[in-house]
Amino acid sequence: MKKVLGALLLGATIVSAFIAYSMYTNHSAKQTAAIEQKQAAKKAEKKTEKKKKPVLKIEDLTYQLKDSRTGQVMKEFKPVHYKDKDVYDQEIKRLASELAKGIDTPMQNIKMDANGSLTGGSKQIILKEAELVKNLQNLNTKQLDVKVPIYETAPNVTAASAQGIADVSLASYSTRFRPSDTSRNRNVQLSAEAINNVVLGPGDSFSYNQTVGERTAERGYQPAPEIINKQLVMGIGGGICQTSSTLFNAIDGAGLQVTARSHHSKHVGYVPAGRDATVSWGGPDFKFTNNKDYPVIIKAYANVNTGILTVDVRTSQRAI
Repeated sequence: MKKVLGALLLGATIVSAFIAYSMYTNHSAKQTAAIEQKQAAKKAEKKTEKKKKPVLKIEDLTYQLKDSRTGQVMKEFKPVHYKDKDVYDQEIKRLASELAKGIDTPMQNIKMDANGSLTGGSKQIILKEAELVKNLQNLNTKQLDVKVPIYETAPNVTAASAQGIADVSLASYSTRFRPSDTSRNRNVQLSAEAINNVVLGPGDSFSYNQTVGERTAERGYQPAPEIINKQLVMGIGGGICQTSSTLFNAIDGAGLQVTARSHHSKHVGYVPAGRDATVSWGGPDFKFTNNKDYPVIIKAYANVNTGILTVDVRTSQRAI
């Protein structure tokens, strides 16, 4: 009897264990299935989100062009033609040119007054167009600010460096004009006065048009013959090219670096062929840079009695 009861008890225990195990495995399977379902749902949800989320395109975005000096927004720009390289390159080159026109300012050179003191002068401001174009060619969707590269250069002259600056002549050049041609001579005289006593430090640039300014009747310039398209015609300021040409020969003799010079369309008689420098307001300009490591001063004087215009480039004795 005991054996029978023992067998029944063992059987009951086994059955109970089997039932418990079955219940456990079924519950675990349900839990695993639920977890897998949740994971699958999340993956599906993420895929749906990815499909719904729009892909950012450079040509759909608006970029802010900011002044590199101040961080101020200068213009908003939408690169709608970004994918069409040729069209886009032309567009951003025009944009850079337009912005530069409103920014670029030639250096106003310092002058020396009758007492030997330095006066005036203002910095050169340049927007580097090629650099801006490069920045606009390399846009991305994460950075919507574009640097507009603007650089400022102040005249490189101090009272100490200009001490004794007129002591030694580096080069001098003279040309002749007719004393009887009073209107033309007045123009030569005014333009010579404008460039007289200009001081250029190392690296400083010079623009004849910027320094002399616009030639107008209000500023005292007279009608006189000037060369246009190989013809002599009357124009306000005729004769000032003699000053620019005399200046060219002087600074060339001094070894300064010419950066812009144009010839007349017709030979002029006051300098040898090929040694002229024509200028006009809003047109050709004569420019050069002081490539020396010391400052120089320009001395210019038109003697209307003798008909001699002289330009002298000078510096201090200690500088050479």
